[in-house]
Amino acid sequence: MISNKMKNLVATSSTIRAMFEEGKRLSAIYGEENVFDYSLGNPNVEPPENIKIAINQILNKESANLIHGYMNNSGYEDVRTKIAKFINKKYNTNISHNNIVMTCGAAGGLNILLKTLLNPGDEVIVFAPFFGEYRNYVNNFDGELVVVPPDITTFEPNLQALTDKISSKTKAVIINSPNNPTGVVYSEKVMQDLAKILSEKEKELGTSIYLISDEPYREIVYDNVKVPYILKYYKNSFIGYSYSKSLSLPGERIGYIVANTDMDYFEDIMSSLNVANRILGFVNAPSLFQRVIAECLEAEVDVSIYQRNRDVLYDHLTAIGFSCIKPQGAFYLFPRTPIADDIKFCEEAKQFNLLLVPGSAFGCPGHIRLSYCISYEKIQNSLPAFEKLAKLYEVK
Repeated sequence: MISNKMKNLVATSSTIRAMFEEGKRLSAIYGEENVFDYSLGNPNVEPPENIKIAINQILNKESANLIHGYMNNSGYEDVRTKIAKFINKKYNTNISHNNIVMTCGAAGGLNILLKTLLNPGDEVIVFAPFFGEYRNYVNNFDGELVVVPPDITTFEPNLQALTDKISSKTKAVIINSPNNPTGVVYSEKVMQDLAKILSEKEKELGTSIYLISDEPYREIVYDNVKVPYILKYYKNSFIGYSYSKSLSLPGERIGYIVANTDMDYFEDIMSSLNVANRILGFVNAPSLFQRVIAECLEAEVDVSIYQRNRDVLYDHLTAIGFSCIKPQGAFYLFPRTPIADDIKFCEEAKQFNLLLVPGSAFGCPGHIRLSYCISYEKIQNSLPAFEKLAKLYEVK
């Protein structure tokens, strides 16, 4: 018999993954080319050519033990040093390999962070809409998720509501910018105001409140938008980074945590992250791809492909009557639904072979998420289906 905690998790398993499986079922019936799956954020842009070159060079030149062997749980020191130097140059920071732990993607990074920080009953604050797995990650360590309601006019963090939510039990706040599911990039002013609120609350409560910035989409931005680097604004801050989206490598599970040197209990926290990597079963981040990433820090995917997808989909949906904020980053649209029941709306969309994810999965009902990291041709072919859906609900 499985545990009671897992019974609940199995019963409420990921809506996004369930929709992905539904896509495979419909494709078998109607043909893959006639099913328009906007459910999963699986990058369709090819990884940079540098990745393939680096893999071959490393496999041909390095010893097997160096490529495939164990290393420090935090990752190879030379790899972390290269990443630290890259960050310092790009963001004008002053960190070293001691600030970095290589992780199994952003998800692995968030889990070792929460393992390090949380005691049972500690609270972690998130801003709706938020990536639904945050709830499960916090639950893994018997923490309590506290949700700040959304500002649906801007989808930037509702900072006044945040102030009211912080308590003596607050251990961490998670932000996600560029945001999944809205594509909104939090401005420098928002980051400054957020840092001020947390600093004042720390003094008022006599506690340390850690800010975790989840940033797998940092490099996927449009229209010359800049993503502020949170380590420069708040001392008790971490960044969880992943190459899953920035280099189209989601299956390789490679990323890192970088911590602010000035944070409270820095040495203890870094030691704990090192141990958490091991005892949660990750042991260390994938060894080959640590080496690959170190050789490809300047590499980038072609973001213009995503931007073209964004533009054609956003322009069409708004032209036929849907209301939506234009994304500044990531590869998601988050339109409002013409009815309050977003789950029902997504079910109705299936009759036109449209696979959409209800906003309820992100703590924000009355919306849908569309992941436009699919082919441009598939988006073009889906536009008549959206027109039929709009007509069904008399969207104008």
